[in-house]
Amino acid sequence: MTSPAPPRTTHLLYLHGFRSSPQSMKAQKMAAWVAAHRPDLTWWCPQLPPSPAEALALIEAGTRDWPADTRAVMGSSLGGFYATVVAEAHGCRAVLINPAVEPARDLAKYIGELTAWHDPTDRFFFRAEFVDELRAMAPGPLRAPSRYQVWIAKGDEVLDWHEMSARYAATDLHLLDGGDHALSDFDAHLPAMRRFLPLD
Repeated sequence: MTSPAPPRTTHLLYLHGFRSSPQSMKAQKMAAWVAAHRPDLTWWCPQLPPSPAEALALIEAGTRDWPADTRAVMGSSLGGFYATVVAEAHGCRAVLINPAVEPARDLAKYIGELTAWHDPTDRFFFRAEFVDELRAMAPGPLRAPSRYQVWIAKGDEVLDWHEMSARYAATDLHLLDGGDHALSDFDAHLPAMRRFLPLD
């Protein structure tokens, strides 16, 4: 017996990656699609602060009044890690793109002053305590893997696709030959993402 189809998403959160912003290619493409096809949808892609604890607090405050059964989240890279935290906390559907699995380990080497990808004049400090914040919020095993659709590119030049695919093995996993960390062929996969959430 097949499970009933999930209700159509009315509220969608998009979480960008480390050093990224709402100006990222995927966030911009999603915003454009929503504007053209789902103007009724509540869409939010916040600029996340460098502090993971502050980022999560911002996300929780901004989505506090969102309905439990028709919210969904998308996240890329570090945003995929945050999206997992959000999806586990709220039981919502999630689409993850090359999600970070162990960001506390991976980002420890970036402690210090950094620049934002989309605005090199935007400088910020990534502090040692941010690594501890990431470690503290790490979600455990996925409680309902069927709520996740995960896109992983074997050609990811930043994260290890073996580690990502092992973490999300029980999900609706799309393991792509080649590709890159940014998922530059995002447009080709968007229809499947929209069906999963579901947005159409």
